[in-house]
Amino acid sequence: MDPRIREHAAVIVDHSVGLDAGDNVVIDAHPVSEDLVAALHEKIADVGANPLVIQQRLGKRFRRAYLRNHDGEFEVPEHERALFEAMDVYIAIRADANVSEESDIDGDVQTAYSQARQPLLEERLGKTWCLTQYPAAANAQLAELSTEAYENFVYDAVLKDWDAVRDHQQQMCDIMNGAAEVRIVSGETTDVTMSVEGNETLNDYGENNLPGGEVFTAPVPDSVEGEVYFDKPVYQRGQEITGARLVFEDGEAVEWSAEKNEDVLDDILTTDEGARRLGELGIGMNRDIDRFTYNMLFDEKMGDTVHMAVGRAYTECVGEGNEQNHSAVHVDMIVDMSEDSFIEVDGEIVQRNGTFRFEDGFSEE
Repeated sequence: MDPRIREHAAVIVDHSVGLDAGDNVVIDAHPVSEDLVAALHEKIADVGANPLVIQQRLGKRFRRAYLRNHDGEFEVPEHERALFEAMDVYIAIRADANVSEESDIDGDVQTAYSQARQPLLEERLGKTWCLTQYPAAANAQLAELSTEAYENFVYDAVLKDWDAVRDHQQQMCDIMNGAAEVRIVSGETTDVTMSVEGNETLNDYGENNLPGGEVFTAPVPDSVEGEVYFDKPVYQRGQEITGARLVFEDGEAVEWSAEKNEDVLDDILTTDEGARRLGELGIGMNRDIDRFTYNMLFDEKMGDTVHMAVGRAYTECVGEGNEQNHSAVHVDMIVDMSEDSFIEVDGEIVQRNGTFRFEDGFSEE
C-alpha cells in the first residue's frame, strides 16, 4: 500500500472528523477505494470506534440498475433513515470505475430520486461528516493524467499543513464577515452582485471537504442580480455541461443556456423552486490544485476561481433571521478569475486577477 494512503486516512480520522472511541462510523465508498477503506479501518480500530461500510451513494453501477428500472415514484427508505440516525460520523470516499455510469438515466427519474432523498441528505449533513477522494484510474483518465500523476495531484492537495491553510484563509473570512454586498466581475461575460449581509463566511481547511481550500458563504436568496458565465465545465449526472450562462433577477435565474448538454442544466434548474436560486458563493484558495480535473471536490478549490452553487444553502452559513435557500440539489459551477477579473466587497476590490489584497503582487488597478 502506498504510504500516503495511510497518511490520508490519518488526516481524515484525526483532523477532518476528530473520531472518538465508541463513535458509530458509516463509510460510503466505491469498491475501487478499498485501500483507503482498509487504512481507515486500521485507524478506526486504534481509536476504538465502530465502522460500517456501505456503497449507497457512491457505488454507481447498482444505482444505475435501480433507477433505470424504477417507475420514478420514490419514498424515504426507513431502514436507511434509521442507519443515518444511529451514526455519529459519515465518511464519503469518491472514486469511480466509470465516471459516466449514470449518463443514461432519465433526468426526471434522477430529479425525483434526489427530491425523495432530501430528508436523508439533511440527516447526513447534521452529523459529523467528511467527503474525500481516492485517486482511482477512472478519475485520472477524466483528468487526462496518468494514474501516477493523478495520485501525486490528489495527495499534494490533501496532505497539507491544514493549520497554516486555516490561518491564511481566515484573512479572507475576516474581510467577508460583516460585509453587506459582494460583486463578482470576470471579463465581459460575468457581472453579478449579491447580498451576504448577516450571513457567515466559513473557512474550509480540510474538515467536511478533504481537500479543503476555500472560503464560502450563502447569498441572501432574493438579492442576486446580474449575469454569470461559467468558464469551466461541470460534470453532472454522468454528462459534461459546458458554457453555462445564467441571468438572475430578484435572486432567481430567469434565463439560462449552455453550449453543451443544456437539457441537463435545465433538469437541474427545474428540480424545485430553490434550484433556480444561489445557495453558495465560494472562493477558491488552494493553489496546490493547479489544474482542472472534472472533479468539483478539487476544481472548486482552485486558486484564481470562484464558484457559485445553485440550490441548497448550508445551514451553517445562514445568519439568524435570514432566509435559507432549500433545494434537493446543490450544484457548483466555476468562474475563472485569473484574468480581467475582480472581487469587490462593499465597494472595495479585495482580489484582482486571482491575487488577494493580503498577498504579494496585489494590484490596486
